[in-house]
Amino acid sequence: MTLTTATWETAQLLLGELEQEAQTTRRVLQRVPDDKLSWRPHPKSSSLGQLALHIAIIPSLGMHVLGPDVIEAPEMAQPEPRTAAELLPTLEESLALARQFLSDLTPERAQAMWRLVRGSRELMAAPRITMVRTLMFNHWYHHRGSLVVYLRLLDVPLPSVYGPSADEKTFG
Repeated sequence: MTLTTATWETAQLLLGELEQEAQTTRRVLQRVPDDKLSWRPHPKSSSLGQLALHIAIIPSLGMHVLGPDVIEAPEMAQPEPRTAAELLPTLEESLALARQFLSDLTPERAQAMWRLVRGSRELMAAPRITMVRTLMFNHWYHHRGSLVVYLRLLDVPLPSVYGPSADEKTFG
């Protein structure tokens, strides 16, 4: 197997993973209570709404952040949704962009170096396919796990994620 074939196969596997994890993410975002969007577990933490909206947007990072070969480190705005009803449509738009990005990812683009810079200083550099795993997927799971903790602290019944929760005894 050549590196080119392996890279293409990895992108195809990531498309399948995106679909599987999207189901779980939808179930978690559906639990976000509208009346608690401004709640935060600590003054230094993001609000529930900010975190949930960030999770809904993360899949689109492929198109927006990983598309160019070099990107200037953005200032990280943390918008909060007006209502929890915004979360699922935002996620669906983000997933559509992620599907397109992964479907269009050629082996050459996947293997090409991607760089994050701030001015003349390089902050990160790695093959694009590595950053797809890190910035799109691992980043998504990390924040989704944080959101589950927020929901537990608010006594919101949790959906199953990778197995039964204390509130849902069945898988997804």
